[in-house]
Amino acid sequence: MKIRQVSLSILMTAVLCSGVSAQKKKTATVQGAVATSVMTSSDIDKKVKELLSKMTLEEKVGQMTQISIEVLLKTENGKAIEPHELDLDKLATCIKKYKVGSILNIGGDAQTVANWQGVIQAIQKMALEENIKIPVLYGIDAIHGNNYTANSVLFPQQIAQAASFNREMVKKAAEITAYETRASFTPWTFSPVLDLGRQPVWPRLWETFGEDPYVTAELGKAMVKGFQGDNLVTDKYHVAACLKHYMGYSMPLSGHDRTPAWIPERELREYFLPQFAEAVKAGAKTVMVNSGEINGTPVHANKHILTDILKDELQFKGFAVSDWQDIQYLYQRHRVAKDNKEAVMIAINAGIDMSMVPTDYTFCDALLELAKEGKVPMSRIDDAVSRILRVKYEVDLFNNPTGNAADYLQFNSAEHTKVNYNVAAECVALLKNNNNILPLTTGKKILVTGPAATSMRALNGGWSRNWQGLNSDETEKDHNNILEAVQKTFGQQYVTYSEGASFTAVTNIQETVAKAAQSDVIVLCIGETSYTETPGNIDDLSISKSQAELAKALAATGKPIVFVLTEGRPRVISEIESLSSAVVHAFLLGNEGGNVIADVLAGKINPSGKLPYTYPRHVNSLHNYYHKDTETLKFDEWGGYNPQWEFGHGLSYTTFKYTNLKLSNTLLADNDKITVSVDVTNTGKVVGKETVLLFVSDKVASITPEAKRLRAFDKVEIQPGQTRTVSFEIDKNRLSFINYDLKRVTEPGDFDLQIGDQKASFTVTEASSRNN
Repeated sequence: MKIRQVSLSILMTAVLCSGVSAQKKKTATVQGAVATSVMTSSDIDKKVKELLSKMTLEEKVGQMTQISIEVLLKTENGKAIEPHELDLDKLATCIKKYKVGSILNIGGDAQTVANWQGVIQAIQKMALEENIKIPVLYGIDAIHGNNYTANSVLFPQQIAQAASFNREMVKKAAEITAYETRASFTPWTFSPVLDLGRQPVWPRLWETFGEDPYVTAELGKAMVKGFQGDNLVTDKYHVAACLKHYMGYSMPLSGHDRTPAWIPERELREYFLPQFAEAVKAGAKTVMVNSGEINGTPVHANKHILTDILKDELQFKGFAVSDWQDIQYLYQRHRVAKDNKEAVMIAINAGIDMSMVPTDYTFCDALLELAKEGKVPMSRIDDAVSRILRVKYEVDLFNNPTGNAADYLQFNSAEHTKVNYNVAAECVALLKNNNNILPLTTGKKILVTGPAATSMRALNGGWSRNWQGLNSDETEKDHNNILEAVQKTFGQQYVTYSEGASFTAVTNIQETVAKAAQSDVIVLCIGETSYTETPGNIDDLSISKSQAELAKALAATGKPIVFVLTEGRPRVISEIESLSSAVVHAFLLGNEGGNVIADVLAGKINPSGKLPYTYPRHVNSLHNYYHKDTETLKFDEWGGYNPQWEFGHGLSYTTFKYTNLKLSNTLLADNDKITVSVDVTNTGKVVGKETVLLFVSDKVASITPEAKRLRAFDKVEIQPGQTRTVSFEIDKNRLSFINYDLKRVTEPGDFDLQIGDQKASFTVTEASSRNN
């Protein structure tokens, strides 16, 4: 019998009016959460073992399969009907025939909360009609808010949050993202991105926390805690985190997405592994695997990385999901397998637990054959399924496979928007402010210009309502873009506008110059429009020619220019930087970005962001702050380390003075700690927040030491005239590195320490030289 297609809105209404009052549902959900929150790891192990013993091979293979939602939607002329409608025939093939255990994605543009709830209700209803009654685990790329649900809060992207250097802000944003994702009855987000943003050409740099492993680890842990909460079993307001992309994905030699990387294992362990290790310790429930290849081996085929390191060495208890179609790509792109069947064998035996297939069932067919032929051991399949089932218990799917709409009345609330504004307010980095031109005084005539001035795409970036963020100007039109916010803040009578140029071409540059001549100050909004992944590949890191031409034409008027940068990676602006009086780096601030930028320009917000990466001066000089001495101008006077702005750079509307640097001891013995303290005084006239960065330089090491490494940081708010003492603890582990034998060691010797302009030295004694 043919199963009819249903409207999700009708289904949703039927579910919510099924005879159980919303209040009773809410009580039942709360009681269920209380009951499951005390489950121990041992309890879950027993449940998993019992359930696994009842499963057929087909059901096990199904649990290891993830299908994208577009395969299951009703279509018209090859496109998904809007709002989305499930085709129950297709869903039956997925759930009843292939026993699929996970579904992902959006399949088009963002859907309403009600439509999402209907999707999940329908999927879970069919899954729970099966004999084994295992709910489906739905995953979504909720990376800066629940960005695939209409009207959800869109937070700053990760690179902007990194500029805040504020663990608590990052955690709070993740908590709200989790809440609003659960409001769509989705319990799993593909976030945070723990790739290291040290290759500025790479189009996904803005999805990272920047170039420093310690900052990435600290903010990554905060985000994981925000997503998952503090308990083993998440409640109805939290979601499972997914660490991506494990590991080394962000350092392709070409800078282009999903192209080969060459990263020796010592480098992998020094820079790319620590943040994943810390997030695993913090309880992250899943990881997504690097789509690329390292040293000639695709990571989806690398047992050493996936099993030896992740599961054995790090003792990761969750499951590893492939990225989009990456098992098939083992034979289609990488050519390390002759066909799909061999690709599945290689990937599963290497340690992949779940295949994001994502649009067919070839994985199921291949794995069934491989299991029956003994080419994939049942022990490997049972291990993978056990890991998947464990996560399903840990997100409480068996008790709460969907949710109760009445539990999420704070979705897109004023309270959530206020938090979004507060987070974005700490993400803006003031890179330049000649003669204190900022904040702008009231009554000045302001020309707002540049392609980012009226673009919500430029504020939000990719993964915003759809994959590339292409429709943000329409979907987010109720939020203020930069121009609208400046008009509201300074008064429409003082603000004029002319585009001048698009991101790719000059438009009305003469008209813009004429308006500039009649203004007191020019706010030039430049950078990039939205993109992600391969469509964001570029051949030149320089700011586009059209934007550079506009800046030069405006500079000829003699009027002061304030650059506002909205960009996901540091586009080189050395050709035009000298033409500016001030530079405000807004990164990708999200939906409150326009308001925050206007308030920064007006002085209502004192900027406190600092660069989470090194901003290059030249396109062929892409150093990180932890470069080696041989890369300095001392040894390479033609192309050494000479960035436009250094990692950690960021100005304020007040001034801070560092004094009284103290070390509790100048000798660091084994198992001891040194307490480092410094006084920070606000010597200006307005309250400000200062990120205090502690750098350490190893004077001599068996592996050539870096110029310096960040070993601690904190952010403090200081009133005018107030002095605050900031303290850190340094032990040998904070000073360690990976040696030639791939061991993490702290070698004896002398170290230099610097906080602000304050410097001190200390010595690690011989006893600390053993492996950590």
